[in-house]
Amino acid sequence: MLTENHLVYVAFALYLLVVLWIGWMAAERTHNTADYFLGSRQLGRWVAALSAGASDMSGWLLLGLPGFAYAAGLQAGWLALGLFAGTWINWKWIAPALRQQSGKAGDAITLPDFFAHCFPDHARLMRCISALFILLFYLFYTGSGLVAAGKLFESVFGFDYLWATCLGTLVILVYTVIGGFLAVSWTDLFQGLLMFFALTISAFMAVSILGGPLGAIDKLESANPAYLDWFSALSGEPVTWISILSLLGWGLGYFGQPHILARFMAIRSCRMIPGARAIAVTWSGCCLLAAMAVGMAGVLLVDQPLVGSDSERVFLEILPLLFHPFMAGLCLAAILAAIMSTADSQLLVASSAISEDLYHVLTRKQLSERRQLLLGRISVGIISLLALGLAMDPGKRVLDLVAYAWAGFGASFGPALLLTLFWKPVRGMAVLAGIITGGATVVLWQYTGDRLVSGVNEIIPGFILASLVIILISRSYNSHQ
Repeated sequence: MLTENHLVYVAFALYLLVVLWIGWMAAERTHNTADYFLGSRQLGRWVAALSAGASDMSGWLLLGLPGFAYAAGLQAGWLALGLFAGTWINWKWIAPALRQQSGKAGDAITLPDFFAHCFPDHARLMRCISALFILLFYLFYTGSGLVAAGKLFESVFGFDYLWATCLGTLVILVYTVIGGFLAVSWTDLFQGLLMFFALTISAFMAVSILGGPLGAIDKLESANPAYLDWFSALSGEPVTWISILSLLGWGLGYFGQPHILARFMAIRSCRMIPGARAIAVTWSGCCLLAAMAVGMAGVLLVDQPLVGSDSERVFLEILPLLFHPFMAGLCLAAILAAIMSTADSQLLVASSAISEDLYHVLTRKQLSERRQLLLGRISVGIISLLALGLAMDPGKRVLDLVAYAWAGFGASFGPALLLTLFWKPVRGMAVLAGIITGGATVVLWQYTGDRLVSGVNEIIPGFILASLVIILISRSYNSHQ
């Protein structure tokens, strides 16, 4: 068994030590809330690009996508295509506009802060509603990451699930509380590189064992031709247009993810964005392609078929076939890196919603920089404990929680941000109504929407309805002026 070799533990220990050391170094440069929540807008192109990518993909990149490709073949490519397109559009148009306009909007350091500065007449309500949606969806999002971390330690090392989840939470909590945004961003750079090399090298080795790309394709076609058909399920039934749109619709989520958008606001200058975009898009494209290759190669390499949710273990299953135990341990650490790089970013944004938005709205008090920084760190601890409470149930379905939160953020904030940045007639009350409409649609869709159109990703109706509400209310308001 792979994990019976001590070199695996050595690789894991080295990874954790590097992460904690980065957190300590970042703490030396964290002196106020601007440092803690946005790194004083001093991120370079490499840190901004890989931090955005690593905090975006999470453990889903190394577990969920390979598992989906293993179970569905090239049908999973529609999801990868939607994510790749969303990444490129986000960096091409949203990043420069948001970096420029957030700087003009009182150097806003959170998404609610940005909306409040853009629409001062509705600032208090905008901050409060936005912060509440952030806390709601991040509670599930962060909890899903902690569940994934617990299951990783449990399945790989045989740890008790409860203690495994607590250990993962403690590590994330320590360097996020100590170093804040700089710690999160610098560790994301390291973790993004680790994820990239783990996936690409694993994909290369797996395909090489199968005789190269052409050999792998021939063997997959012999096993089941539907594995290589974008438009067919493995059962031979055609993939419906609703399924294709739902998978592509994941790309819409990028425009409303606060932890990704924070990197756009934090980059040093707009001049760095083209270079960062090239890095981010290349990283995402290579990682998505490699994850697909790993999953599909696993069809031929794993002896015992993986059924249902066990398909997400395909990356874990093929590692002993590909690598020396130390290298395999680094690849296992990359899974934890993917989980942690998203959870820490989410904790930081959620804590900023408490300390920067809700506190000011509810108390109308201004704190000193020192007290505000302390409140931010305390907020990280509180949210971690709440998310840990959700993660205590090992029966939670990680991908369902991720999809729910991703759709919630995309529908709540995506249309609001796009129209605020690019449509001058937009009005504050309309944006506020759009945020509420998008978030409420996602919350309610799973109870009522699936009866109307079965199988539709909730982000699609949420995004459309929120956009229509913002446009119609803005036009109605302007016509009465």
